[in-house]
Amino acid sequence: MRNNLLRSKLKQLVDSKSFQAIIIGIIVFNGLVIIAETYFRGNDLLQLLDRVIVWIFVIELVLKIAGLGFKGYFSKGWNIFDFLIVAASLLFYATNFVSVIRLLRVLRLLRMIPAIPALRKIVDALMKSIPALTGILGLSFLIFSIYAIIGTTLYSEVLPAEFFGSFHESLFTLLQVVTFESWASQVARPIVNEMPWAWTYFVSFIIIGALVILNLVVAVILSYLGQEDDSNRDKQLERLYEENQEMKQDIKEMKQLMVEVHKLNKDN
Repeated sequence: MRNNLLRSKLKQLVDSKSFQAIIIGIIVFNGLVIIAETYFRGNDLLQLLDRVIVWIFVIELVLKIAGLGFKGYFSKGWNIFDFLIVAASLLFYATNFVSVIRLLRVLRLLRMIPAIPALRKIVDALMKSIPALTGILGLSFLIFSIYAIIGTTLYSEVLPAEFFGSFHESLFTLLQVVTFESWASQVARPIVNEMPWAWTYFVSFIIIGALVILNLVVAVILSYLGQEDDSNRDKQLERLYEENQEMKQDIKEMKQLMVEVHKLNKDN
């Protein structure tokens, strides 16, 4: 009984908004410490603060496991993500792998995602949209491959080999074109000056690759974000319906009880 009461208290603590706000503040402070370490390498105060932050995360982890239980804690993917980051921080902290330790310090900032519901919602939508995006990514690779082969065939001798000299170099050049990074002055215009009709190649690729494909990706992700909102709304409506049914049942029982009491008083 006492253990259940303690677990209930700890669960209320870790689920409270104030506790979550404190953890978010510590994560932000951890980020500031990491940034400061890029300017003051080997600073004793910053290293001490980093150790304190690690042990605060360990205490948070223990409190959550104690409050939610092992099954309740590890049933959520974001909790497993937090656990792996904290465990890795402890595991590699005593090693000489400085680059690994620095990488893990940076990865701790990712704990901001499960801590903030808005960020968690976006990442969840991205993860759910991956199966739908595979088709679009496959189509994108097919289009890039076709244009890369055409570019290698037609323009390999017009520009230096680093642009259209081979298939993989053409793919990289098309990636530069689709991101609009100096594509006109560095890639398109020199070719158009030699081959005036080459504008059709670049214009068609930009329309298909940049405007159509990228907008399809955005549309898929937004649709999954909308599905998340619809799902939450349906859950709220279902909960309200269940509460309404319970209230109706309670009112019905109260009416029945009042009728029985009225009959009993009438008989007496």
